[in-house]
Parts: sequence; C-alpha cells; structure tokens
Amino acid sequence: MIDVGYFALLLAFLAAGYAAVTSVIGARGRNPQLIASGEHGVLAVFGMLTLSAGVLVYHLATGNFQVEYVASYTSSTLPTFYRVTALWAGQKGSLMLWGWTLSFFAVVVLLTNRRQNRVLMPYVHAVMMSITMFFIALNVFFANPFALLPFVPAEGQGLNPVLQMPLMVIHPPILYQGYVGVVVPFAFAIAALITRELGDQWIRTIRRWTLYAWFFLGFGVILGGGWAYVELGWGGYWAWDPVENAGLMPWLMITAFLHSVMIQEKKGMLKLWNMTLIILSFGLVYFGTFLTRSGVVQSVHSFTASGIGPMFAGLVVVSMIFSFGLLISRRNSLKARSELDSFVSRESSFLLNNLALVGACFAILWGTIFPVISEAVRGIKITVAAPYFNQINVPLGIFLLFMTGVGPLLAWRRTSVESLKKHFTIPITCFTVTAVALLAAGMSHVYAILSFSMCAFVIGAIFLEFYRGTRARHSTNGESYPLAFIKLVLGYKRRYGGYVVHLSIVLMFVGFTGAAFNIEQNFPVRKGESFSIKNYTLDFLDLTQTNQGEYVSYTSTLRLSIDGEPVAMMLPEKRFYPIQDQVTSEVSIRSSMAEDLYIVLAELDDTLDVATFKVYINPLINWVWIGTGLLVFGTMILFLPDQLGKKKSVRGRRPSRRDPRVDEPETESVEV
Repeated sequence: MIDVGYFALLLAFLAAGYAAVTSVIGARGRNPQLIASGEHGVLAVFGMLTLSAGVLVYHLATGNFQVEYVASYTSSTLPTFYRVTALWAGQKGSLMLWGWTLSFFAVVVLLTNRRQNRVLMPYVHAVMMSITMFFIALNVFFANPFALLPFVPAEGQGLNPVLQMPLMVIHPPILYQGYVGVVVPFAFAIAALITRELGDQWIRTIRRWTLYAWFFLGFGVILGGGWAYVELGWGGYWAWDPVENAGLMPWLMITAFLHSVMIQEKKGMLKLWNMTLIILSFGLVYFGTFLTRSGVVQSVHSFTASGIGPMFAGLVVVSMIFSFGLLISRRNSLKARSELDSFVSRESSFLLNNLALVGACFAILWGTIFPVISEAVRGIKITVAAPYFNQINVPLGIFLLFMTGVGPLLAWRRTSVESLKKHFTIPITCFTVTAVALLAAGMSHVYAILSFSMCAFVIGAIFLEFYRGTRARHSTNGESYPLAFIKLVLGYKRRYGGYVVHLSIVLMFVGFTGAAFNIEQNFPVRKGESFSIKNYTLDFLDLTQTNQGEYVSYTSTLRLSIDGEPVAMMLPEKRFYPIQDQVTSEVSIRSSMAEDLYIVLAELDDTLDVATFKVYINPLINWVWIGTGLLVFGTMILFLPDQLGKKKSVRGRRPSRRDPRVDEPETESVEV
C-alpha cells in the first residue's frame, strides 16, 4: 500500500505538469479541447493527491512504524486523533497537506468559473498547477513521506508534547488555508496581466478568495498566539518570533490590498499598486515558508534545517522576477482613470492606511532578516529583539487605529467642512473624555493613553455609523430599531460587516495595550509557605509526583486567595516525557475580564519540598480573545451571500449635493 501512495504522488506530479502546459498551449492556440483537457488534469491532480494523502493517514492511524514519517511522529500510546493529525506535525506531511489543499482550491476555482472568466481561466489553472507541481516535487524528490526504514522499530518516537493540544491540532491547517488561499488571487492577477484583461472583473472574482486568505492568515496567527500562551509557559502570546512574523507580514499586505482595491472599484485608481500588493503578498508567504523550513532562523515554531529551504528561496526569486517583469511590461495598461481630488477624502485615508500597513510590514521584514544578513556579512549574528519591533510598530499601530476610525467618516472625492463637523464631533469627544479620565486616574504611559483613547475614538465612529444607518431605515420604512439594524447589516454586508471587523480589531488593541502594565515575579518557596503579588496570595500546599505512562507529572497545589478570601486551587505542573527526553510546563491561569493571573512551576529541587514559581499578571489579555471571536463573526457577515437581505428597493432620499458621501445608508436608496 505504501507503493500506491508514492505512485499516486508521481502521477499527480505528471498530471500537474500536463495541466499547466496544456492549459497554456490551449489558451494561446484558442483550442477548447486542450483547455478542457487541462481542466481534466486539474481534477486528476486532486484525485491522485487525495489518494496519496489517504494512504499516509491510514499508516499513521494504524501505526506502521516501518514508514519513517510514522515512526518519527507517532507511537503506540498516542491517541488515534493525534496520530491522524500528525499528518502536519512534520515537514514531509505538512508539505503534502499544503499540496493537497492547493489542488483542492484549484478544483473549487475550476468549478466556480465554468461560465465566467473563460479568457483568464487557462492561465489561472497553469499558475496554480505550476505551484502545486512544485510542492509535489518536494515530496517526491526531497521529503518523501513514504520513505521506509531498513527495520521495523518496536515503538515510534511519538508526537512532540507541545503539539499535543487542541489549539495546535487546528492551528497549522487553518494557517495553511491562508497561505494557500493567497495563491488564488495571485493566479488571477498573473492571468489578467498575461491576457491584458485588466478591468474590474478579475478584482470582483478574487474578492472573496482574498478575504478568505486574509481571515485564515489572521485567525491562524492568533490561534498560534493562543497556543504559545497556554502551552509554552512564558507568560505571553507574541514575541516577534521570526516565524510569527512570517505569518503576520503577508496578512498586513493583504489588509492593505483589501482597502486599496475599493479605490480601484470606485475610482479606477491604484491598479498598478494593487497588482504590486498581490504579488508581494504571494512572495511574502513563500519567503516566510523559506524562513520556517530552511533553518536560517531559530524559532520554537520552525522545522529542522533541510535541503528544501533553497527550493523555496528559488520559488520566491523566480516568481518575483517573472511577476514584476510582467507587471512592468503591462504598466501602461494599468494607468489610473482619475486622480485624488482632495487630501481630506476617503481615497486619501485609504492610501495613508496602505502606506502605514506596508511600512509596518517592511519594518518587520527588516528586523526578521537582519540577523541573517549580519551573520552573512560580518560573521556575527546580531539579535533583533522585541524592543525594536515595538518601537516602530506601536506608533504605527496607533496611527492605523486612528485611520480605522477616520476612513469611514470621510467622503469620496472630498469632504466638506460641514461634513467634518457632523461626523467627527462624537468620536473626538470620546477620545478627549477617555484621555482626560485616564490622566485623572493617574495613568502616565503615553502610548497606553493614546491607544485607549484612540480605541474610544474608533468605537464612537463605528457606533455613530450604525446609529445613523439604523435611524435612516427606521424613519424611511417605519421599521422598529432592532429590525432596521438587522436589515441594515444584511442589506449592506460589505460595509457593516467591515465595521464589525474594525470593532474586533479595536477590542484586540485594548488587549494589546494591556501588555504595557504586565507584572512578572519569581517566588522560591517551601511547602507550607505563602507568597503574594498585588492582591493575590498563594499558599504552597503540596507537590506530588505521578507516573502517567507517557510522561511523569510533577503537580503543585496552591491555594489562591484574593483580598484575603480563598477562591480557588491553582495546579501548575511540569511534565517529563522520557521518549522525547523533553520537559514541558502546564500553566495554571485564573482569568477575568480585567486580567489573568498566570502561574508557572519554573523549578523544583530533588526533595520536592522547594519550588520556584514564576507568576505573571497580564491585564486585559482576554480582550484579545474576545476581539478574535468578534473578528470571526464579522468575517462571517462578509461571507454571507450577496442576495441575502436584498429585496425590492424603494427610492429613499436623494444624495445631498453638499455632502458627496453618496454611499452612506441615509443617502442611498433604502432596501426593504
């Protein structure tokens, strides 16, 4: 059966090459039969990769330790669930998952575009199959998941203990959805450049795909932060680790694209810029993959060094040379139809937003690769730590937060003085009241005051938009306020779903800002002793050792009292895994909306009478997770079918000649 899996990989490799070449030849020769044959090749690739991945999953589940990959990442004591999900625990399996996901997306693109984009589709298939072929080649020639050991081990090495948790099971495949999803808009962009079909049709086609990639990249990065917070025992969720940065950078670039593409749709501007953002997003995904899998950076997340790192570097170089060469050759066809009319306009705010996002992206990129460059040039690896990233990105983040509130309040083309007064009075009042209140409360951290106040500004702006739109429907259609609100959101999903997403980012910023007030202390104590931090008192009652089979557990028992009142038992734990010769920490967390009390059993002596506890107080951190939940909800609104909430429209009030914000609900035709 192993041979079946490997042979299916080989067939998929040949089918991907056939589909790519045949699609291009068919398109250039305008041969419908060859184009159809290329499409059949896309289906064949997916079928062969599905068969190959199914064979590998079968051997993981049944524990065939003669397969080197199975022996490396599973054991007989590992639950079946973790054996199956070990498919993406190692490099060979994760590459297979990546290739399979890409082939699945290619099939979805094929099926959803059978009656549209017919000029573009052969080239879209060619690009997607070429990249799929690249991943299959890695599995066939460099990282064969079906490689056999010369003997059958009695036991496998098991799964890395820090990967044996639900968040880490879903984090990689969710992140891969974002990584692979970027390929679809990239393929359409290249197809549009090749065919010179540079109107708005390809932009409309990729909008949901781009949103899909943006969401899963962001959600995957946040899930990774959640895993780091509860599993690694260092008290935080973000450390500007190179591999964390590798996921963040393309997300920032796609965020810039999602905003600037609205200017192209509305005004026919920034066509060249939007193409550039799509190409760079693709390049950053695979540059980040190069960092993760080449061993050139040290990270808790990265795979071991291997021969495939240079392959990803080659993919980035070749794709960027080809893409930008094509872009330059088509630059005359990408000229804007109009220019900015005023600095005080929505177009200008989106452009400033773009510049800040791209600036943050390249600042992160420079900080990530600088140690590699310094080692290559001077032979000394200079570490770039969190202070560098914070110094640049904290002020940029606050500026982006400001633009999040400002953008929706400005008009297209230009904004009148009356409109500025009308729309900015409440948000500025929210900002001022919050800043004064924080100063009166004794807060002196400048960035924290600015961040919290800016959050209030954006919340005021968003709620003002919801209120004005709901009031317009209520007064025009006589609907109750709750019904008017629901129909407003369903009728203008792109606009108000976007506001919900903006609100989620604001809540996350509240959580991010809380990190300015983190507290960290170490407490070496004996059994029977107690220690205090803030208004928390912890009594060290016991420390027990138990053998759990797969690991040996050392569990401490602490009685937590808040303001002198006992409230809970805290059980921070250390685990020793003999097979992997690895020690992990199981933290104990007491959460509230205000802060987390986070306790780690850091050290213990041989007698088990003395232990050192590392205690963190992390203010407002749960607002990061609350904001993440709202982000999911807002994105689901954006993904609702376009027809939902759209019924026969009636004419509402005419747009005001004095206020050119003609896309506001109260100045649009009202949907009923």
